[in-house]
Amino acid sequence: MTAEEIRDYCLAKAGATESFPFDSETLVFKVGGKMFLLVPLEKQPSQFAAKADPEWTAELREQFPQITGAYHMNKIHWNMVICEGLKVELLQQLIDHSYDLVFRSLTKKLQKEILP
Repeated sequence: MTAEEIRDYCLAKAGATESFPFDSETLVFKVGGKMFLLVPLEKQPSQFAAKADPEWTAELREQFPQITGAYHMNKIHWNMVICEGLKVELLQQLIDHSYDLVFRSLTKKLQKEILP
């Protein structure tokens, strides 16, 4: 996936927003005001940081050398994913999982505002 494909996929999710809160190179996607994905636009090949369940995180890092702890993030919960060499289906699954984790952490009221 390219950075543009990642962007399109993220923005298709209910309530997803994009911004550059840290610098002009790191695109951040949020739901309900909470981050679920970061994309460093200057990095090649394309990559992103995504939240993941800690047990799955360990499994992913053992299985795929392209998945490591995310720089400047809690490495128990956040992975840096280099897209090159990974199937689109896995990349989408990682994005979906991150979005779902963050969405489920929102208050029920906020969840209903996003998904009425």
